[in-house]
Amino acid sequence: MDVDPRQYENIGVNENDIHQIVLSYLVHNCFKDTVESFVACTGLKQPVDHLEDMEKRKRIYDFALDGNSSKAIELTEQFAPGLLESNKDLHFDLLSLHFVELVCSRKIDEALGFAQSNFTLFGKEQKYVEKLEDFMALLAYEEPEKSPMFHLLSSEHRQNVADSLNRAILAHAKLPSYSAVERLIQQTTVVKQCLSQEFGKV
Repeated sequence: MDVDPRQYENIGVNENDIHQIVLSYLVHNCFKDTVESFVACTGLKQPVDHLEDMEKRKRIYDFALDGNSSKAIELTEQFAPGLLESNKDLHFDLLSLHFVELVCSRKIDEALGFAQSNFTLFGKEQKYVEKLEDFMALLAYEEPEKSPMFHLLSSEHRQNVADSLNRAILAHAKLPSYSAVERLIQQTTVVKQCLSQEFGKV
């Protein structure tokens, strides 16, 4: 199958579409100040209540990213009631962040008490058992960051949980859980895979 690149020469890029893609990325990632500046420069309209919601999401995101998941949970329950009840995986991840913070602070008794109070119900489901074993194993190390489960203490892990929480809050509000840029990248990846398969058949 021959593809003539000249067939794409007349395809124009709509400036407004680009603005909307950029705005989607900024809103998704809670860059409130940048959103306001971008809207002012481009003349795009952005509802005030959307900016207020973004600021609340940003606070929740930052608490999760900093490892203060108890505050992230509290604010999430206020801002998106019922979300964590319906998303047990996310709730578990947030609780585990708090457990990790207690372990790293060497508050062992408090960590054990927290685990007994919050992880008991999760321990009844097989898919959480292995995860719980990894978290509890952290207690055996004087320096948990040097344990085989060191990734559970990493900033990358907190980042992943914070990102998942942000997406879940957006979905709960009936908003796209991925920015337009992320969706374009996903679509481009699929198209490239399909083209590779087609060309491979030739």
